[in-house]
Parts: sequence; C-alpha cells; structure tokens
Amino acid sequence: MWFDTWPEILRVLIIGSVSYAALVVLLRVTGKRTLGQLNAFDFIVTVAFGSTLATILLNSDVAFLEGLTALALLAGLQFLVAWASAHVPGARSAVTSRPVALVVMGELQHAQLRSNRLSESEVLQAVRATGSGDLSDIAAVVLETNGTISVIPNSKLGNGSALDGVQDAPRPGHP
Repeated sequence: MWFDTWPEILRVLIIGSVSYAALVVLLRVTGKRTLGQLNAFDFIVTVAFGSTLATILLNSDVAFLEGLTALALLAGLQFLVAWASAHVPGARSAVTSRPVALVVMGELQHAQLRSNRLSESEVLQAVRATGSGDLSDIAAVVLETNGTISVIPNSKLGNGSALDGVQDAPRPGHP
C-alpha cells in the first residue's frame, strides 16, 4: 500500500521529529560511551534504540510517551551498566570480553586466532597497516574488547603496562 491518510503521515513527521530529538538528548546525557566504538553489549543497546525508535515512528498503537519511556529506560540501563563497569569489581567482565593477544613477541597465537574466529591474514593485514613488514618487529597484536586490532611494535613496548589485563600479553623481562 502506498498511502493511508494524511493524518498518519503528519503523525510520523511530528512523532518522528520529537522522538529523534529526544533520542539525541538521551544519548548526549548518557555520555560518550554510548556513542563510542561498540562492544557487544553496546551494540545490542544501539540496536534496541533503533528498534524502539522505529516502533515509535511507525506503530500508531504505541503512544509517544510510552515510546519515550522505553528510550529513557534503555538509556538509563546503558548508563547504569557503564557506571557499574567502571565502579563495581567484576561488572565489566560480565558485559565485555577481555582483550586477547593474537601475536606475542612476533609469534602468532594460533589457538587464540581459532577461538576468536580470526584468520592469520586479518592479523597480518593489521600489522601491514602500521607500516611493519616483519612479525619479528612486533611485540603484540591485541584483539580489543570492541573488536578492533591494536598492533604494538617492539620499539614501543616499553614496560608493557598498556597490556595489563590482556590475556597472554608479553611481559618485558619475563619469559
């Protein structure tokens, strides 16, 4: 069907504009974490925001205030989880994965590649993207909690403190 009624079109325009503005305000209030690079939990919340906004826009059975309450609930829960992740021991590990070393002192960690469903070529591509052409020049390649890959050359390893919390990370001065 191409068209129902003009009042329905007007409703979508008005409710859509107000809902969009409300979502932008909610995301600004809940902080940068909601808008940053996404880990699995953040991705789920973002999809839920989109689904809720679509329901508010297109389902006339959902009152605007009900939809706004749903958006506020999602934003509030995201804020609560972010706060707990930063302040409650163990909460972060419940909602995010732990970063993992895929290369340690130039050696690919094949078990980690398999368990994280990554190919050797993906890791090598990340290394090449840093301008390195030799794995032996690499201290660590880390799969971060948000799915990005970080490459740390030997020349930048220092004391390795940035690798705290990374599973199987290299430790300078330790075998």
